[in-house]
Amino acid sequence: MTSKILLYYQFRPIPDPEAIRLWQRDLCEGLGLNGRIIISPDGINGTVGGDINACKAYVRKTKEYFRGIEFKWSEGGKEDFPKLSVKVRDEIVTFGVPEELRVDDNGVVGGGTHLKPEEVNELVEKRGDDVVFFDGRNAYEAEIGKFKGAVVPDVETTHDFIAELESGKYDWMKDKPVVSYCTGGIRCEILSSLMKNRGFEEVYQIDGGIVRYGEKYGNSGLWEGSLYVFDKRMHTEFGAGADDDPEFVQLGHCVHCGAPTNQHYNCANEPECRQQYLSCEACRAENPYCAECSQGA
Repeated sequence: MTSKILLYYQFRPIPDPEAIRLWQRDLCEGLGLNGRIIISPDGINGTVGGDINACKAYVRKTKEYFRGIEFKWSEGGKEDFPKLSVKVRDEIVTFGVPEELRVDDNGVVGGGTHLKPEEVNELVEKRGDDVVFFDGRNAYEAEIGKFKGAVVPDVETTHDFIAELESGKYDWMKDKPVVSYCTGGIRCEILSSLMKNRGFEEVYQIDGGIVRYGEKYGNSGLWEGSLYVFDKRMHTEFGAGADDDPEFVQLGHCVHCGAPTNQHYNCANEPECRQQYLSCEACRAENPYCAECSQGA
């Protein structure tokens, strides 16, 4: 049996999020799909996995309501998710400012200019070092992969971005071309609009995020390293991968011994510590704690 994972989102007004939640739950249960789906008055955001034929049926059915929605296909399956979770929330990505987001039938109002992967490269070729790549993910995600020379804000969750943007740290970027990026594009739909609202003049976002860029250029473009993902896989690579692609750049290293690794773990000092950290298998077996908790042990 061939399995796949689907990633998707769409911003549009949803008059009755609870009705959509019930429909999506029943649809996924009927098709045997697991994953996480969030619905808000402003749209839908989901990642589901299962048998490829079930995924195809899910795409067909979901497109009947969410016309124009795009799906990204990835390796994996139902086993990469512990269960099916379908929830209604105030925001499909929790930046903590639902009142600031405006959407219409065309998506987010006032967001950054969309660039296709090849247009990202063209912008860099034209504008050179003036172009700033701005990571719209949690800081730990960038430990294993990022765009070359990217600015990585010190954030643990998307909630932290507002304070970061308003701190003055990034005011030097306000008159530069800024390319915001994240895994599949959804976080930057919102982040780019928040940046424009705070005086960043020339803000872009990548159509389909890192996923689409990596699909097109593999390890031969401006991206380097692995891509953090929020399921049991924890990370994925582009091209031939870390072992077989000479152009692959290894960014992640074990916090204890410095050995190359792309594997994040949850600190064993739960629930006091909720930090994810990079570790090789040998150090994980001997010392299952993050660097900070290891010093205090």
